[in-house]
Amino acid sequence: MEDHLFLSSSNSIKLSQLTGHIQHELENVFAKQTFWVIADVTNHTYKSQSNYHYFELVEKDSGSSRITAKIAGRAWGNASLNILNFENDTGQKFRNDINVLIQVSVQYSSAFGMHLNLLDIDTNYSLGLFEQQRKQNLERLVKENPAFIRKVGEQYITRNNSISFNRVIQKLAIVSSETSAGYLDFKHTLDTNPYGYHFEIDNYFTLVQGEVNAAQILAKMVDAFNSNSKYDALIIIRGGGAQIDFLIFDNYDLSRAVAKFPIPVITGIGHQKNETIVDLMANTATKTPTKAAEFIIAHNRLFEESILSTQKMMLIKTLQLLTNQKERLSQLKNATCNSTKDLLHKYERNILNLSGSVLTNPRIILSNKEKDLTNIIISLRSFNKSYFNNQRGQIAHFLSLAKMMSPQNILNKGFAIVKANDKILSKSNDIQEGDELTVIFSETEIKTIVQSKSAYNEREFDL
Repeated sequence: MEDHLFLSSSNSIKLSQLTGHIQHELENVFAKQTFWVIADVTNHTYKSQSNYHYFELVEKDSGSSRITAKIAGRAWGNASLNILNFENDTGQKFRNDINVLIQVSVQYSSAFGMHLNLLDIDTNYSLGLFEQQRKQNLERLVKENPAFIRKVGEQYITRNNSISFNRVIQKLAIVSSETSAGYLDFKHTLDTNPYGYHFEIDNYFTLVQGEVNAAQILAKMVDAFNSNSKYDALIIIRGGGAQIDFLIFDNYDLSRAVAKFPIPVITGIGHQKNETIVDLMANTATKTPTKAAEFIIAHNRLFEESILSTQKMMLIKTLQLLTNQKERLSQLKNATCNSTKDLLHKYERNILNLSGSVLTNPRIILSNKEKDLTNIIISLRSFNKSYFNNQRGQIAHFLSLAKMMSPQNILNKGFAIVKANDKILSKSNDIQEGDELTVIFSETEIKTIVQSKSAYNEREFDL
């Protein structure tokens, strides 16, 4: 029973012998062979002291992201230098979750097992992936947003780059990193502009690198819009960097927001080569933050120069108008002087003629006037005598009438005056029986009491 359970020592080998045999066989199969492999990098670490990269290469199922293959990898020496060149050329850090095309050799070690040695890395492959993703985003932007993004030839017409700037750009919303050297360059350029322009700036600080931070930039843009501040422009700024650092500005959602943004967007994100998608969607794209500031200053200077030009033109027109008016005044003055001289000469002649007449005919005139006065005096004397005689006759007539109508004369004719309470009565309405009356005749005054009162037929003295 035990003979079946345990093998004799003469039939066993050491593990090192087995791994050595595997190593020998693998070297016979893979010796001096290299392979170009497409894989994703994961579990990457870098030892700067030894300049070693340790990582794993994996392949995932495209439908489920399930890992279908995995193997350890490493790079050192020239391979590490190739990785550094790759990072410089693409701007892409050799890090986890990047898809790469690398040249490898197969190596097996009794102590460390199977792994792949990285020999080289294809730069063009990675750049192609970036460009492919960029192209897909551009096509998607045009296809899904026809209301505010369209492509005409090689240009992209967006709602944002169709907005006209205000005549003066003064109130700004800045989206940038607070520690960005590009932001400091932008501020310095504005603050030291040679024309003394003043700018109102509101800062919306956030991270502006790393594709995962695109949502933060978008959130800051929304904050600027919701602030209800009347910004003349929104500026997106970052300093220079590797190409991979600009992938954030190829983000679909961020690019779409810039294209639709109702305030003119100016970009100055520090690149000298290709334009990002955000640049294409924005109103104005500049290469650096400093260039963005210079654009704003130049825009305002253009307005100021137009004002100065208008001012100069107005001054010229005013001088021309004054010159013309001066000439017209001079002409009017000359015409007035000439007309005045002619008029004075005319009146001078008239005065001389009149003077001659006065000097030659004064006696005749005075004699005629003296005769006229004599006739008037005679007429006045005759008229006055006749007038006064007539007036004397009228006065005598009126005096005779007055004597005839005087109360005493009427009393002398047999009439009497009746008074009550010292007032002469002309009617009997106020006389009552028992009243005391005074009756005045021409020579006598009688006091009497009213005994009775009756109506009078007014016929006794009819003629």
